[in-house]
Amino acid sequence: MSPAIETHELCRSFAGVAAVDGLTLDARPGEVLALLGPNGAGKTTTVRLLDGVLRPDRGWSRVLGADPAVDGDAVRRRTGVLTEAAGLDDRLSGVENLVLPARVRGIDEATATRRAHELLGRLGVAALAERAVRGASTGERKRIALARALLHEPEVLFLDEPTSGLDPVAARDVVELLATLAGEHGRTVVLCTHHLAEAGRLAHRVAVLDRGRLLAFGRPADLAAELWPGVEADLDLGGAAAPATLAALRSVRGVLDVALTVDGARVRVEGRDVLPAVVAALVAVEVPVYGAVTRAPSLEDVYFALHSQAVPAVPPPAAGVPRAPSSPAEPRT
Repeated sequence: MSPAIETHELCRSFAGVAAVDGLTLDARPGEVLALLGPNGAGKTTTVRLLDGVLRPDRGWSRVLGADPAVDGDAVRRRTGVLTEAAGLDDRLSGVENLVLPARVRGIDEATATRRAHELLGRLGVAALAERAVRGASTGERKRIALARALLHEPEVLFLDEPTSGLDPVAARDVVELLATLAGEHGRTVVLCTHHLAEAGRLAHRVAVLDRGRLLAFGRPADLAAELWPGVEADLDLGGAAAPATLAALRSVRGVLDVALTVDGARVRVEGRDVLPAVVAALVAVEVPVYGAVTRAPSLEDVYFALHSQAVPAVPPPAAGVPRAPSSPAEPRT
């Protein structure tokens, strides 16, 4: 199956500063790909390149087989975009904010109106269907904008912070909807987010960016295995382990690392089959073991480990030398 999205050595700079620097990745049909990184990492610029809003300086990309830099209109007809700012017309009702863009896309008014009501109801903002959106909350505006991005049933969705400004219940509903769109409807979703737990729940693969460079790309579990070989387990000993207990753990064959915790100790072992020997070693020195639970590294663990390893691309300015201002042409990346 051909990728829904692919890039090769994609580059884009602003005022001589690289916003996207040699980006190579792909996304498959029905896959959620999370772009992770701090402000300035290149997430938003990447989406703008993929949707044909920006042209690359070097490299290339394909979205649904088309080159966004050449066939931007064709790409945008088959994709939906949710930006961090909702961009609604306050004078129009919720339905009108959805129907007018749909008409521009060639969808007849009756079909657009029906879909608009369905989506606004599904996203919990049906009360704004016939009311001007002026005065709507940030969360309500975000949900209306998401409905607008979905109305023409795009094959690819680009979502920039889709749950920012939402209360916990609304954020949960949006996350469940996005999982359904990818899992049941086969849409490809590119998700830019700061919420690592959200990305960990939704994403099949993640691309971790830093100053436009790709630090890592793949399944979170695979990235974790590359960073930390072996299996990690938390040992509940009823309290922090004593130095002699830690020494006993380190003496067990197959134990790679030992760390102190509030309730006992955390061990990293070559495999699960080492854990019985770990428990036996503790029992031999009369240390009670109340539990031994394996612990898979979270996406948060992976993300912070990767960024701690990243080497700064530009050294800090010398004392008394002002830092160059960011380019006004591209305030967010």
